Amino acid sequence: MSSKSRLEQRFAELKAQGRGGLVTFITAGDPCFEASLDLVRGLPGAGVDVIELGMPFSDPMADGPAIQASSLRALGAGMTLAKTLDLVRRFRERDSATPIVLMGYYNPIYSYGVEAFLADAKGAGVDGLIVVDLPPEEDAELCLPALKADIHWIRLATPTTGDRRLPAVLANTGGFLYYVSIMGITGTRAVQADAVRVAVERLKRHTELPVAVGFGIKTPEQAADIARVADAAVVGSAIVERIKDGLDAEGRPRPGMVSDVLDFVGSLATGVRAARD
Repeated sequence: MSSKSRLEQRFAELKAQGRGGLVTFITAGDPCFEASLDLVRGLPGAGVDVIELGMPFSDPMADGPAIQASSLRALGAGMTLAKTLDLVRRFRERDSATPIVLMGYYNPIYSYGVEAFLADAKGAGVDGLIVVDLPPEEDAELCLPALKADIHWIRLATPTTGDRRLPAVLANTGGFLYYVSIMGITGTRAVQADAVRVAVERLKRHTELPVAVGFGIKTPEQAADIARVADAAVVGSAIVERIKDGLDAEGRPRPGMVSDVLDFVGSLATGVRAARD
């Protein structure tokens, strides 16, 4: 990075404050563009430190039923990758400090065109990318061009990522390392804090990057448990489920849906912020 990025600055602030961070995931355009924009704009005020924004895709193979359904809702409402970047651009009109990471799959980016996508993402205010179906062996496809465009490439490590594999995973990784705390798809099992502690200690022996832990975190108490042992807790499916619960029979947001979701996020943030007290 040519200068200290938003992600680097945010994790430096968290370290200085002596606390773990809260990273939240929602799918761009779920349940519609305007409601999604209202949610994203409200996340920092609810206590979110880093925003992960899902790029809707018709075949999200690593995601569980909740996030798969959110992608389908967004696509059904007309969401596209171009509109996802416009959502980030609209967010940046009011917030220049909160890091935004786009998470998803390579197919929509490939269809958009790598060079055009990276230029538009950087211009919109995207700070990092998590592309779950591009392993280190494919870094020339998108990772290296992203780094050249000053966009962090954030990699996933899992419970089966051994010490021999870690150097490849950590190569070209920036911003933070995302540790997937459980095997399987998102939102289907609960996280175990003791196992996470051991895993984070091992990862820290290999990298100075912050380690954010996701998958299986559903409650403020679980988020607090993770924030005690990791640099950040990542919550996605539980928030996406709250969005779904706030929709009417036609899939439209009921009055108060946005505030209800943000209240839940606020409870997660309260747990995370008190975790190390």
